Amino acid sequence: MMSMAERIEGLLRAAMVIDELQVIDESHGHGGGRLQATHFKLVLVSPELTTLSRVRRHQRIYALLQGPLQEGVHALALHLYSPAEWAALHEVPDSPACRGGSRQSEGL
Repeated sequence: MMSMAERIEGLLRAAMVIDELQVIDESHGHGGGRLQATHFKLVLVSPELTTLSRVRRHQRIYALLQGPLQEGVHALALHLYSPAEWAALHEVPDSPACRGGSRQSEGL
């Protein structure tokens, strides 16, 4: 069975030209156990992003990942770059801290 990270990677690679792709499962920092494979950090570098605004970049990825987002992916930290932006980048920012919404609602 394909993991959620593998599924996300497969969907993106099938739809885009990608120079760099990292799909990082950050679920362990958000309750673990019952919440596994629900929080991801996505680092994606593609020449297709060069002419898109940040909003359009995010819209493109959300459209491609509708299935996983409807099937349990709770959080997706998107770090989307053109090749030139990636070359100038010193490090990928940390994902936002979990505010505990899932933990509180599940009594964790």
